[in-house]
Amino acid sequence: MALSLHATSDKDIPELLAGANKIARHLKGNRISLCSILNAKSGRCPEDCAFCSQSSHHKSKIPVYPVLSDKQIFRSFEEVGAYPIDRFGIVISGKRLMGGYETEAICSAIRMLRQSTDATMVCASLGVLSDGAAADLKESGLQSYHHNLETSRAFFPRVCSTHSYDERVNTVRIAKDAGFSVCSGGIFGMGESAEDRVDMALLLRELDVDSVPLNFLVPIPGIKLAAAEPLRPLEILKIIALFRYVLPEKDIRVCGGRERNLRDLQSLLFFAGANGIMLGNYLTTTGRPPEEDLLLLSDLGLRPVRS
Repeated sequence: MALSLHATSDKDIPELLAGANKIARHLKGNRISLCSILNAKSGRCPEDCAFCSQSSHHKSKIPVYPVLSDKQIFRSFEEVGAYPIDRFGIVISGKRLMGGYETEAICSAIRMLRQSTDATMVCASLGVLSDGAAADLKESGLQSYHHNLETSRAFFPRVCSTHSYDERVNTVRIAKDAGFSVCSGGIFGMGESAEDRVDMALLLRELDVDSVPLNFLVPIPGIKLAAAEPLRPLEILKIIALFRYVLPEKDIRVCGGRERNLRDLQSLLFFAGANGIMLGNYLTTTGRPPEEDLLLLSDLGLRPVRS
């Protein structure tokens, strides 16, 4: 069934989107979740993920710096907290938190954020988790954990060779068991098949994640996939709709690459079933000015969850 949805022809896409939009509006209303992230540690990642400009295996020209202090993280939140975001994510490069200063700085920042706001959920993307690390983060007040599967199990070896797919799946399970709201999705446009996209959607349903970020490859110079052909905007809309049909009750967020890949069709992502977007900049690429996205929501009769 899911594969047949993905196989929808261009001429039938309006009907596909209409169904996805009906599901989203019925279950999510006209409220749109807005998240924002901070790159709290950039570059020098030992992993070789083919899509990532922060990998030390690539020759990307990006800022490189260690984990920010708790005060620097808090100041970054203050800059975006004036916008109606309902979750703020702290993201670091690397396979996992390295302990010591890194763990202390992140946990201290989480405590500062929780003390300052009850309107914005605090999320973190800190690589693979152990039960002990999850417990420390939970004690500090973290509410949500993000860890993408990225793609299907079958396609993953073509994306990364320095860690296993099971490590990603296990981290999602550890985060769920720790009581976090779990955000997990993937990236499209890496050469994966329709079957790969469906397989990932079905596994996310099995894992019962809460939020599903959909990213679309930005071929940054220096990465392994720098020459990848971009997906067509209509193909992207089909992917968004597919995930709404497979995961009807979950938050479907369109994140990295939407500006570059959807271009003038960005407004249609909401009619394809998405009920969330990332506001502002991404990890190593820039997004649209938040005011433009907020105006777009207003023009479409949609409202931020935190309004």
